[in-house]
Amino acid sequence: MKLDSRDLVDIIKNPVVTEKATRLMELNQYTFDVDPRATKPMIKEVIEQLFEVKVTGINTLNLPRKKRRVGKFIGFKPRYKRAIVTLEDGEPIRKILFPDL
Repeated sequence: MKLDSRDLVDIIKNPVVTEKATRLMELNQYTFDVDPRATKPMIKEVIEQLFEVKVTGINTLNLPRKKRRVGKFIGFKPRYKRAIVTLEDGEPIRKILFPDL
């Protein structure tokens, strides 16, 4: 499966920078918010093409919708999916995502 380079931007939304995600970086695991329709093979190919690294595993989470209220109107925040990507040892992408580290 070969993805067009224009589609790569649409699959990976942004990297997640939380305390847990930072701890996982020490274990060579990186966390991203991705499109909810993205599958594990698609995410693996996108990460390997964008960052030129070898992916060994991917775990995905479909997070629950969060309710938001504006006055008397009740709605929901947009859905998103989170992917935890495990890389081979010795292949960090930290310098690409976080140049200050």
